[in-house]
Amino acid sequence: MGDLYLLLYNITMGLRVENLVCKEYYHLYNRGNGKNDIFLDKEDYDHFIKLLYVCNSKRKLVFRENIVNPKIEAFDFEIGTPIVSILAWVLMPNHFHLFVISHRSDLWEEEYNPITEFMRKLSTAYAMYFNKKYSRTGSLFEGKFKSKIVKEENYFNYLFSYIHLNPIKLIQSDWKQKGIKDKNKAKEYLKKYYYSSFYDYFLENRKEIKIINKKFLPEYLKNSHINDLFNWINLDHDQIP
Repeated sequence: MGDLYLLLYNITMGLRVENLVCKEYYHLYNRGNGKNDIFLDKEDYDHFIKLLYVCNSKRKLVFRENIVNPKIEAFDFEIGTPIVSILAWVLMPNHFHLFVISHRSDLWEEEYNPITEFMRKLSTAYAMYFNKKYSRTGSLFEGKFKSKIVKEENYFNYLFSYIHLNPIKLIQSDWKQKGIKDKNKAKEYLKKYYYSSFYDYFLENRKEIKIINKKFLPEYLKNSHINDLFNWINLDHDQIP
């Protein structure tokens, strides 16, 4: 039953209304089936974060065989040339957001395009881990991942802010509708929220910085001040889930 589930999951991951294009920026996101939590403890968050790094590779990987059994630190694993470049990311209790660009074209000759291949590897690996740990079966995620192309600079800035400010929802659930009531409190909370690339842009270096690639960011974003996030989020854009 488990093999059949994974086969059907891999098939549905490849079915999309629109083709994903190389050398374009995308907002990718997905949430738990039935809006259920997909991260139940620190170990779950940490495992997904490691998968963000090791699954971003053309190399075939079985986490236990390639990382756990040889006692290799995940961020010391040689992934080779990454499939996509991750610009920003955040994990929330029942969903996640990624900001990526696919700058490669060689994977188009294979079964999947680069973004779909990365998301397939990431989602399948995490679903297998989660289902085994919690003795559950069935789909972990709410269908195939969602994607939205990012073309305009204002929207680019907005999305960069949105992803990094997303954890504020955990201390102020209506922040997107009513604005952030206490920016100082929000900043302090974000500084302690480990499950986001906010840490890698605005605080200090850590091993998880290997997940992101700043090469494909505009220069002003590479050294941006935290306050810019609060300014960009106030721009008038379509609601993001």
